[in-house]
Amino acid sequence: SFTVGRARPEDTRLVATAEEALEAGIAAAVVGNRIGDIAHAVGRVCRRAGYGIPDGFGGHGIGRTMHEDPGVPNEGRPGRGMPLRHGMVLAIEPMLIGGGGDDHCTARDGWTVRTVDGSRAAHAEHTVAVTDDGPRILTAP
Repeated sequence: SFTVGRARPEDTRLVATAEEALEAGIAAAVVGNRIGDIAHAVGRVCRRAGYGIPDGFGGHGIGRTMHEDPGVPNEGRPGRGMPLRHGMVLAIEPMLIGGGGDDHCTARDGWTVRTVDGSRAAHAEHTVAVTDDGPRILTAP
């Protein structure tokens, strides 16, 4: 996410928190951890900052088709879920709602998603390989 025009401080903070949550999720993407460790790391950053997390959105496995298993939620319990192994490739995608609530809705077009309270939202994403040497960001510039 990025702002267009003159950014309000609260918008800058929202985007920065999405990026911080992404960094926390990537740091948890290590061999021996579990999907829940990534989810917990992302969610902890978002909630501590007072932001909402839209249910049903998050990261996923990367392979031969779009949005493969395993799902990588943006909130979860540490130590739960699929174990992370060397060679796994995951999209980690924090999504935050600025108003603090989790409610969102999909427009009639079936694609556009909006916050119910009208607050702004932010999203950050990287594709990460889980390796024996630690997480490797595959989408870094």
